[in-house]
Amino acid sequence: MDYRQAGVDIEEGYRAVERYRELAESTRGGAVLNRLGSFAGMFSLGQFTGAAAGSMEEPVLVSGTDGVGTKLALAFALGKYDTVGIDLVAMCVNDVICHGARPLFFLDYIACGKLDAGVASELVKGVAAGCRETGSALLGGETAEMPGFYDPGKYDMAGFSVGIVDRKKIIDGAKIQKGDALVGVASSGAHSNGFSLIRKVIPCMDEDFGGMPVGRALLEPTRLYARPVMGLLERVEIHGMAHITGGGFYENIPRLFPARPAPAFSAVIKSSSWRIPPVFARIAAGVAGTGLSGAEAQEKGAALLESDAALRKLMFNTFNMGIGFVIALPPADSKTAVEYLDGLGFPAWEIGRAEEAPAGAEALRFV
Repeated sequence: MDYRQAGVDIEEGYRAVERYRELAESTRGGAVLNRLGSFAGMFSLGQFTGAAAGSMEEPVLVSGTDGVGTKLALAFALGKYDTVGIDLVAMCVNDVICHGARPLFFLDYIACGKLDAGVASELVKGVAAGCRETGSALLGGETAEMPGFYDPGKYDMAGFSVGIVDRKKIIDGAKIQKGDALVGVASSGAHSNGFSLIRKVIPCMDEDFGGMPVGRALLEPTRLYARPVMGLLERVEIHGMAHITGGGFYENIPRLFPARPAPAFSAVIKSSSWRIPPVFARIAAGVAGTGLSGAEAQEKGAALLESDAALRKLMFNTFNMGIGFVIALPPADSKTAVEYLDGLGFPAWEIGRAEEAPAGAEALRFV
């Protein structure tokens, strides 16, 4: 018996890597010192000019890692593999930029039971697209074929992002003050969170959703906030940032505040400051067990989000509800930030404010 008979096709692995190579090269600049296929990736901080690393007094590397989660199951079911790689980059890079770090490079990991070079290259195609959009070099990665561990046709993805920031410019919430405005930036949908619940409450992904299958709408990739945030950092003073991922508003917005014993803050969110996208109304109808589908489910879900406080809290504690990124900044800069983000095609609203809070107070409340 050889390795292929045991379930690992080395030749298919070679074909996959050759397809990856061209995709990776499309993300690279002069700071990458070696080609894809080396034992490790090399990135020269000295040659990197995008963040003016050489002019930093104390360069700090900022890293983040994440996966796509069970949104992958939706991609498999629909046979569409070229967008979940964007989700992978976004889930990592959107975290790194919360501290003011400019993305430098990205690595990915793909695991499967039986490798198909065509499918794997489509997955990496999305990764490369996300890297180009965020200014990240796709430095390397790993493709693991593990027969008997993963079912044939199933893939898993994880990623790792590294960025850079001058230590004196790190954003950690320490500058947040009472009355700071909270600017919310629109999401593109459910992003890559809550899909274990979504797949339970929307069993048929072919269901009509405004003229398209609801599965296609849910597969919309996570919005990448790196370029607008980096541009905004050059225009206004940002005190804190939060990527709204798993845990929704309740878990993630309080993370932009400094840890005690610094002055404690709570986020006060204005419920009517933005419109919750219809996809969340459809999910809410499923969570509530209405048994409805299509336009009826959306209508019922929207009504329930207004009338059912427990359901509303569950939704805001699980999903981004249309706000994928939150920025805390002086109230005088709120209008500038909103106009700048809107102008780049990233709809934004002032959705709330920071208030001082005594010990034991709620970290987030709606008004």
